[in-house]
Amino acid sequence: MIEIPEGLVASQSEFNGAAGRSFIAGLPGLAGRFLEEWGLRRDGPALYGMCALVLPVVRVADGRRAALKLQAVDEETVGEPVALRVWGEAGAGAVGLLAHDAATGVMLLERLDERRPLTGVADARVTVGVLAGSLARLVAVPAPEGMRRLGDVAALMLEEAPRAVGALADEGERRLLLDCAAAVREVAGEPGDRLLHWDLHYDNILAGCAEEGRAGEWVALDPKPLAGDPGFELFPALDNRFDASEVVWRFDAMTGVLGLDRERARAWTLGRVLQNGLWGIQGGERQLTADHAEIARRLLGRG
Repeated sequence: MIEIPEGLVASQSEFNGAAGRSFIAGLPGLAGRFLEEWGLRRDGPALYGMCALVLPVVRVADGRRAALKLQAVDEETVGEPVALRVWGEAGAGAVGLLAHDAATGVMLLERLDERRPLTGVADARVTVGVLAGSLARLVAVPAPEGMRRLGDVAALMLEEAPRAVGALADEGERRLLLDCAAAVREVAGEPGDRLLHWDLHYDNILAGCAEEGRAGEWVALDPKPLAGDPGFELFPALDNRFDASEVVWRFDAMTGVLGLDRERARAWTLGRVLQNGLWGIQGGERQLTADHAEIARRLLGRG
């Protein structure tokens, strides 16, 4: 019997509606099918995030511990197995992909130490350095053909922004979001070609396992990959474990480690504020998330 965590049920219903509820309803059968087909047995309680169920498993044939990941396939997740394969071939520090079923999106992944996320490290500045190093390895890899592209994402945001900002109640926030759009417009003609993770925050980096030969290594997982400029990668590390006084320090530290042009990186980071703001407006919000607005102000020198 596969019990689905209530948190995953709630998030799928809230964000994906009927499609999310349908995905949840099919999870027990999907998990049972691949436990049998891939010769796996359960090896611990289920884990989950906003959109995926992860079952710790053991491969019966050789005793190798692994993780069975089940998630709905959409434009954000469809590229995950492709990215993991490319990063794996490059030795870029991402979780290993052991098996993948293209029809369902189910993946069998290398086991990491879920008890040791990077967010568990108390010194926030140390975690920024680790995350920046991880990003540097990931974005050193060119994106393969067929990956969704930052240029397309930016074009849609710039088309939508002038109409959407009118839904915000505060005039200052309307100006702020339009300033974010103006910054993106300056760099949109050169959207980049690196393989981006898009969601690399401190909980998406786990300690590697000695049995996998990765003792002492921090490993990135759960990408929502796209092809683009590495400056579009920095926002999660500013927003996660948010500290307004650390925004500029973190930004400068990451641009330094990655060797990025500061102004281009600033523009693409403001693009993430724009992206999140537009999503909020589409969901009926009439104000920006306070932390996101503060990140934009700090990067624009208004903090």
